[in-house]
Amino acid sequence: MNRVVITGMGALTPIGNNVQAYISNLWAGTSGAAPITRFNAERFRTKFACELKGYDAKALLDKNELKKTDMFTQYALVAADEAIKDSGLDFSTMDPFDTGVIWGSGQGGMQTFEEQMAEYVEGDRNPRFNPFFVPKLIVNMASGMISIKYRLMGINYTTVSACATSNTAIMDALNYIRLGKAKVIITGGSEAPISEASIGGFCAMKAMSVRNDDPATGSRPFDVNRDGFVMGEGAGALVLEDYEHARKRGAKIYAEVAGAAMTADAWHMTATHPEGLGAYHAMRLALQDAGIASNKVDYVNMHATSTPVGDISEINAITKMFGSELDKVHLSATKSMTGHLLGAAGAIEAIASIASINEGLIPPTINTQDLDPELPAGVQIVLKEPLKKKVEVAMSNTFGFGGHNGIVVFKKI
Repeated sequence: MNRVVITGMGALTPIGNNVQAYISNLWAGTSGAAPITRFNAERFRTKFACELKGYDAKALLDKNELKKTDMFTQYALVAADEAIKDSGLDFSTMDPFDTGVIWGSGQGGMQTFEEQMAEYVEGDRNPRFNPFFVPKLIVNMASGMISIKYRLMGINYTTVSACATSNTAIMDALNYIRLGKAKVIITGGSEAPISEASIGGFCAMKAMSVRNDDPATGSRPFDVNRDGFVMGEGAGALVLEDYEHARKRGAKIYAEVAGAAMTADAWHMTATHPEGLGAYHAMRLALQDAGIASNKVDYVNMHATSTPVGDISEINAITKMFGSELDKVHLSATKSMTGHLLGAAGAIEAIASIASINEGLIPPTINTQDLDPELPAGVQIVLKEPLKKKVEVAMSNTFGFGGHNGIVVFKKI
């Protein structure tokens, strides 16, 4: 099988609107959480989220792109553009069928749907819908618009596996390039879930933190007082490339995508398996796919959303996975800074994992003051400050509603 490497990255996150800013703020332990400004959230149970800061879509996209797309697609276009420029690829010199796009989003055009339905219900109920309503809404439009913008005519589709979506997209991109079905695939995920309907729905589930008096500390994974996740928005993009293709053109290579795997909990609509059974097997299979022993893993970027049940479930899986080597692998939860980007979470966390490999630093878990006493002895969670450590292998965990477990393993090249 062909080896697959990362040659470009792009990020649009609540703590940085490009990769450099995002990574710098990860090392600094910056919180992206603040009161919601997108709409009046006063009546909502949760009144804060991790919104983008200083983002001006009009400065980054043309009028037609803005007119025809929902925010989740706009975020995808911005992040993909950064990643493609970063890669140094010149598509005019390539067969357009050699490059594909596999992109993920969990919710798609939620904002578009909400606005159009409000306009219909509050109006005279005549069916005068925006002609772009359906194209803006459908979840595959981000991958479609990226391909149209750059004339990429290879494999093109969208993955949806809730909060495991981006890792699903990365895994699929990995496997298609391995099989020789593409030389380059633009992959990642985007999400724009800070809307009244989305926030209201998660509030109704009591899934989100209600630390409204101190939003910046709302996401506190593994803290005994954690009370739910904090919503985030944005996008992450990765250029995956056949190693030989990248080497021949003299591309800079950030890391190798060594392996990936998925399993299903088959347990509950929204809750993870309490023993982390599916998560454990997904990690085991991803390492098996990578040909890497568990004792070679230096860092795990955990899913760790700061929910009472989910955090412990993941730690149970990690404890089983690493066994007697548990004290040698370092763990952290970057959602404590970015919030939870749902379908885009895996993409920006992949970038964090790759940055750890390249810079020899493990990002901290912020806000966690009192570790849950249920955590097993030997667990090495990086708290408050980044940890300097040589990272050869990093694992990125994602888990989604419906019981989806997606794991990707990166290694130094």
